[in-house]
Parts: sequence; C-alpha cells; structure tokens
Amino acid sequence: MGSAVERTDEHVREYLIYRGFTSTLKNLDTEIKADKEKGFRVDKIIDQLQQFVQNFDLFGLKEYWLYLDRRLFCRLEDVYRATVNKLRTSLYRYYVINTIQKGNLEKTQEFFQKQSLELQVQAEWRDWFILPFIPIPEQNPAFSPYFSRQWADTFLVSLHNFLSVLFQCMPQPVLLSFDAEVQRTTSLTEENEQLRQMLFALQNENRDQRDGDEVVHHKLPVYVQNMDRLGDTELDLVSSTRTVSASTTPSRNFFSTFLPQGKRTPGKTAQVTTVSSPSQVAVGRKDPPTNPPAKSKEVVQSKEVKPVSSQASTSDPVSSQSQQSTNQSTNQQAHPRHKRIQDHEKERKELFSKPPSQAPEKKGEAGEVEPVTDTTGEPPESSSNTKSSGGGAEGGGLSTEQPFIKLSQEEYGEHHSSIMHCRVDSSGRRVASLDVDGVIKVWSFNPIMQTKATIMSKSPLLSLEWATKPDRLLLLGSGVGTVRLYDTDAKKNLYEMNIDETHPRILSLACSPSGSSFVCSAAALSRSGSLDAVPRLLLPVSGQLLLWDTKTVKQQVQFSLEPEPVAINCTAFNHNGNLLVTGAADGCIRLFDMQRYESAMSWRAHDGEVYSVEFSYDENTVFSIGEDGKFIQWNIHRCGVKQSEQVLSQDATGPFVLSGYSGYKQVQVPRGRLFAFDSEGQHVLTCSSSGGLIYRLTNGEPALESVLSLGGHKAPVVTVDWCSAVDCGTCLTASMDGKIKLSTLLAQKS
Repeated sequence: MGSAVERTDEHVREYLIYRGFTSTLKNLDTEIKADKEKGFRVDKIIDQLQQFVQNFDLFGLKEYWLYLDRRLFCRLEDVYRATVNKLRTSLYRYYVINTIQKGNLEKTQEFFQKQSLELQVQAEWRDWFILPFIPIPEQNPAFSPYFSRQWADTFLVSLHNFLSVLFQCMPQPVLLSFDAEVQRTTSLTEENEQLRQMLFALQNENRDQRDGDEVVHHKLPVYVQNMDRLGDTELDLVSSTRTVSASTTPSRNFFSTFLPQGKRTPGKTAQVTTVSSPSQVAVGRKDPPTNPPAKSKEVVQSKEVKPVSSQASTSDPVSSQSQQSTNQSTNQQAHPRHKRIQDHEKERKELFSKPPSQAPEKKGEAGEVEPVTDTTGEPPESSSNTKSSGGGAEGGGLSTEQPFIKLSQEEYGEHHSSIMHCRVDSSGRRVASLDVDGVIKVWSFNPIMQTKATIMSKSPLLSLEWATKPDRLLLLGSGVGTVRLYDTDAKKNLYEMNIDETHPRILSLACSPSGSSFVCSAAALSRSGSLDAVPRLLLPVSGQLLLWDTKTVKQQVQFSLEPEPVAINCTAFNHNGNLLVTGAADGCIRLFDMQRYESAMSWRAHDGEVYSVEFSYDENTVFSIGEDGKFIQWNIHRCGVKQSEQVLSQDATGPFVLSGYSGYKQVQVPRGRLFAFDSEGQHVLTCSSSGGLIYRLTNGEPALESVLSLGGHKAPVVTVDWCSAVDCGTCLTASMDGKIKLSTLLAQKS
C-alpha cells in the first residue's frame, strides 16, 4: 500500500502542476513532510517509534501512539482491542528496558513517576515498579527475557506485521483503487500476450501434424497401393522408369520427415505416374492381401517394412498388353490424387519458410537391398517428435527437437548510430538503448513497439543501467565524471552526482537488487587522451570502484583494488546483493563481499581485458568473456579454478569491426553485455556478425553447444540481453548500424 500511496502522491503533484495550483502544491508538500502516518509506510512508522525510544522522548512516544490509536486503532473491532493493548504494553517495556541498558536511570524513574497513575491499576505492571531498585535486573529471572535481543526483535516484527495487515484491510479511496486496477490491467495484458503467443505456437504445431497426416495419406506411391497386382516384371519396369526420371527431376523428400526412420523413403518426384525410388524398390512385400488397393495403404503404414528376398515368388504370367492397360488405368486414377498432392505441397511451402533438409538418395539397381541410413547419427525418432519450424537448427528436419521456437522477430530502428548498451528493466516492460552519439531511447514492446522517451545528452555517455526499485529510474554514466538518475515516467533528471574529476569515464554501473545503492566504476582517460582507445596498452588505466546510496545521494564506500587501482570494465551483483563480481582492464576478476565491503578473492582470468562477467544460475560459478576471445566458467569456491573454457570468434568478443566501401572501417570496443542467460541458466545468448547465437551450456567438452541462430542483422551485433517471462522469452540483439532486433522465443519443455 505504501508504494501505491507514493505513486498516487506523484500523480496528484503532476495534476496540480498541470492546473497551476502552486499554493495547493506547496501545502501538499508541507503536509506530506509532516505526515505522521508516513504515507502508510510501515517501516518508516517503526523507525519513528524507535527514534523516540532511542532519544528517551517519552512524551513524543505517547503522543505518537495516541495519534495512531485515534487515527487507526479505534476503527478496529472490539476483538482486536486486547491486541492493541498488548502492543502498547510491550512498547512501554521496550522503552524502559532501553533506558536501563543505556544506563539512564533518571529516565527509568521518570517513566514510573509519570505513568504511575495509569499503570498501577494494570496487573501486568505491578511487578515492574521494583525494576529501578534491582541492582542487576538482567540477571533477575522475572526480567531477564526482556533484556534479550530475541524479545526485542519479536516485538518489532509483531508490530510491523500488525500494522501491515491493518493497512491492507483498510478501505481505500478511489485513487488508490485506480492504481491497483492499472497494475492488474497491465498484468492481465502481459499474461494475455503470453497466452496468445503460446496459442499461436500450438496452432502451428497442430497444423504441422494435421498437414503431415494428410500428406502421408496422399503421398504413397501408386505401385505400393497396387503391390498385390504387381509381378517381378512390372516391379522392374517401374523401377527402371523411376531411375530415368530421378536423374532429371529433383526429389523433395517431404514424406520422409513425417515417418519413423524405419519407414522413411529417400525421395519422391512430382510425377505420380513414375513415383518410385531404388530404396523403395528394395522394400519387401507381405503376402498379397485380398483387400482392395485403397486398404492396402493402411497395411503398409501399420506393418514393419522388410527387405525383399532374392527368391521372391512371381505372380501368374501377364502379357505386355495387359501391363500397359493396367498402367493406363492407374494413371487415370492418380490424376485427382496428383492434384491433391500439389495442393498440399503449396500449403507446405506457405507454412514453412524453407523445406526440411533432404536425406541423401542412394541410387541402386532394381532388386538390390539398400537400407535407409541417417546421416546425422542420431537414434530414430517418431514422426510426432520430428519438427520443422522457423526456430529449428539449420540442419533441417532430421535434427533433434530444438529447445526454443522463434515466434517472431521485430526491429527497432530509431537509432542512427552504433549501439553501445541495450537493457530491459526488471519488470520486462521497457527497454533502454544508448548509441555512440549519446542518444538514449526508452521504449516498450508489449503489446506494440513504441518509444516512451528520448534523452539527448550534451556530454558523452558511456554506461547505462536500470534501477531495480523503482524500476522507472535509469542510471546514466557520462564521460565527464557524472552519474545522472533519470525518471523515465516524469521524463526529467532527479539527481546528478559528481563522481571524480580525475576519473571522468564512468565505465560500468550496477544497481543492487534492493535498490538502495549502486556500484559505479570510474576510470581515468586513456593514455591517448580519448574516451576509448582501441589499441591494447601495456599499462592498465587507473580507476576507482565506488558504492553510492541512492536515497541520500552520497558516496558510501570506495573499494580497495589490489594490487593497484585499475579501470573496472564490468560489474554484476548476485540475486540478494551480498556478492559483487567485477572484470578489470588488467585481466583480473575480483569478487567483493558487500556485507563487509572488502575483496573476498581475485584471480587473473584473461590475457588482456575482461569485457563481461555474470553470475551463473546457481551462483556457484561466474562466467566471463575477455579480450583473448575466451568464454570461461570459474568456480568461486576455489579461487582461480576453471570449470570450463570455450574459444569464441572475434564476432562474439570484440573489438567489433564494420567495414564499408572505399576502405571505410569502424572499430568499437565492447561496452555492453556480451552474453546473457535464459531464466533457467541452461542457455546463453552471445553476439555474432549477423545476429544473436544461442548455445546450450554443457558440463563437458566443448563447453558450449550451438542451438539456435537468431539472425536478422546486416552489421555485427555488439550487445545482447535476454528477458524471460513464463515460457516466452525476449532476446535483444543490437548492432553497429543502430538496429535492434527483438526476437520472441517459446521454450519447448521436454
């Protein structure tokens, strides 16, 4: 409720400013500052009570409690009156115990003198009047429990919970209900969009299966349906006809993708009258069935295919004239079926962007036994597990089921220069992107792609990070030693912090999960005096790592960087903010304990600079990418021990190069995230020359297994991000031509 009140106050301020009611706005701000209910923030109410206790302000404590009683407690039902009285008694005892622990016996006696008329009639206070006269009350069995830390914590937690439940049950005005309705509507819209995408994927899958069943129904060759009427002589004739047509007509092999490997045929041609293949010629026949040809198809589908023995029994002698008449009647029956095959082929082309890969067709002589082999070396799969979708690997229809389906890919093209950073906020609703010209775009993509704010900066910007609480705030690091806190809703700067003039380049920003502080990496100018220096330097640039409080806007800690102050390129918190991992220009990774504000361990990780670091899903390891082109997993419980290592191409690690006509060449040093994990930490998204690449993390060698190429870019991708929600994930890939691709993926649960 406290956050809703805070947002509503901001809306009211905005409305008063819009209407020009400045005097009303001043009165509102004055009353908000003097608000005893603290905007229904329970933590601030508890802090106010503790402040009265610590300052021995008995009068202020009584007045504040009486105000809460008149304003809130008196509206409760009578059954809760006993609870309120117990909390008041515990609060007074908390005050008395504090006076004794602090050694202020005058305040202890003052309490009993001023409260004697009120407390002497209460049975629970009769034994407490002797407390000031006991030499060591902490050792007295009657009072020792109240001097324990456990009792004080239990009381404060109980009071906190009581007030929280009280505020939640209070009737809310229309304005606060409106805020809740907006949040609920937003949540329902997001859920509706996710369900719509899932429905779209299921419809495609159902259509694939339905079309596959129909294609199987229509694509059995004619000679298979009439196999009971074909003799060895006719079989040789059809086989020789197929051999001639196969040399001039390319095979499509669509039928084989819908059958198990034991039943797959290597190919087919467009002409039904000549449909055959050497491997199909090698397919054996059961005993001639007595059913009509229409039912023989079902027999072939339901039974296992066996190779033909060399001593196949021949049918009764048939003249060549009867053979020709039989073929002519078969062709006449095949014409309507051939038309239906073409219709299904057309639908298949519309459904799939490209046909599945073809199995190699082995051409042999008629009568030879040539089993169909799988070139991928994978075990046979059933037709229901064989998928061909736009999100599949480039290998085609015979590969294993892919972990992701690419549902769509959209482009955001509002930038006109190379992208440096592209990040999704913690709620997954907005994206902030920064280009090398210092232009920042804040935009949303759900349900439609729309620009929310544009920020133009006079000074060069080098880093960008979303605040976690509230998620509408954006941290912007410049090249002149300042960090700005920008409100994307109000579209204005809240604060501008001057970090250090001697270290003007703000290379990295990371906000703690609690939102109360952020880490800032400040570096000196490069040896060449520019903001970015592409050539590798022998001596790393000097730098600082600072911790700032977002509420007080003051520096809290300057971390010690051993063995010498060095520029920190990348930073990342773990899930609760107790650990911070950094990658520096000297190639070292440093792990900091954020409870003690000191370095826990450090080790040499890369030959050259460290460009990007992240914690793993279980937070027992960290991953890093460095200037040496290696993607390495490190065990944080054993300093400097590698768990896996993978060499990546320069397209994934940088520096990134964009070449053009007449010898034009643009080089960009990595600044943003070079890799991002999915919601379960099993897959990683990296950069490439034409789009994002998704790998599966393995425990063996190699450390990465290629899964999916997102594609879509014409220039090198320089930074990525991955936002996951339920089964639908959103991958962001930003390139040097200013284009940002937003790919929506559907995870396939195995």
